Amino acid sequence: MVYLVAVNWTIWKLAGAIIGGFIGLLILLLAISYGSLWFQAFFSGAPVSILSLVGMSLRKVNARTIVVSRIMAIRAGLDLTAEELESHYLAGGRVMNVVRALIAADRANIKLTFKVATAIDLAGRDILDAVQTSVNPKVIDCPDPTKGKETIDAVAQDGIQLRAKARVTVRANIDRLIGGATEETIIARVGEGIVTTIGSSLNHKSVLENPDRISKAVLEKGLDAGTAFEILSIDIADVDVGDNIGAQLQKAQAMADQARAVAEAEKRRAMAIARQEEMRALVHENRAKVVLAEAEIPKAMAEAFRAGNFGIMDYYRMKNVMADTSMRDSIAGMGKDKDKEKGS
Repeated sequence: MVYLVAVNWTIWKLAGAIIGGFIGLLILLLAISYGSLWFQAFFSGAPVSILSLVGMSLRKVNARTIVVSRIMAIRAGLDLTAEELESHYLAGGRVMNVVRALIAADRANIKLTFKVATAIDLAGRDILDAVQTSVNPKVIDCPDPTKGKETIDAVAQDGIQLRAKARVTVRANIDRLIGGATEETIIARVGEGIVTTIGSSLNHKSVLENPDRISKAVLEKGLDAGTAFEILSIDIADVDVGDNIGAQLQKAQAMADQARAVAEAEKRRAMAIARQEEMRALVHENRAKVVLAEAEIPKAMAEAFRAGNFGIMDYYRMKNVMADTSMRDSIAGMGKDKDKEKGS
């Protein structure tokens, strides 16, 4: 009996040693894997439990990013939990970027909550860049030189083309960052305003004398409505004189009018030629009718001879008249030829 008790006790001791060794090994592995992060978070005043670190690994979350971001937030006076940061990470957000943006906004007294910051980040906007732009306004070139166009071209009412460059100073508006239009909209609106202002000017000289009137007129239009920015100023960097578009248009119009007149004249010429050919055809037709009528004369004369209505002397007298008429026509024709020779 005593022997059995001793054997059972030995087995229990062996099982306890195995379990204790397994637990010790598990603790050792956890200490190796997460010990440095746990100690870093604990001594930084932003503690994160070992179980939370293990859960992050199981959920394929970068635990170091979460811990470092939480330490940054806590040290900056922001109360962000590891669960909030982990949730944003799992949603595909940039946790470190959001925390840095919150710290920068807090230092600059800009009202920005964690919920709004994460929403902006998940929308694809760079929240840190937006906060920095809100603190330190940036300058946008109009037009954007990266798009391949160097100037904004517009034509004054006197037909002279002006080529302008503008620089727009903007500040990010955090409240309108979600759903607000981007820099491309600002550039497009400013370009449209410059074209409209130059186009409404009576002549190009007035624009060259006071280029600031362009910036004032454009700034008064409230071009930042519905955008993620607030326009602080619009400065005309350069205004150059381009081509005389009015003269080119007048020249093109004159050439078009000339071509239309030539076409009309050619049309009338073609119609006259066609009418001439019609008259010639009509002359030939009438001559044919005359020939047909003359062909009937011998028949009529023969019939008159047979009927006794026309004698031989009558026939000779008719021939004499025809011969006299032919002679007079010949003499008249020779006189006309002599007049032509004298005139030449």
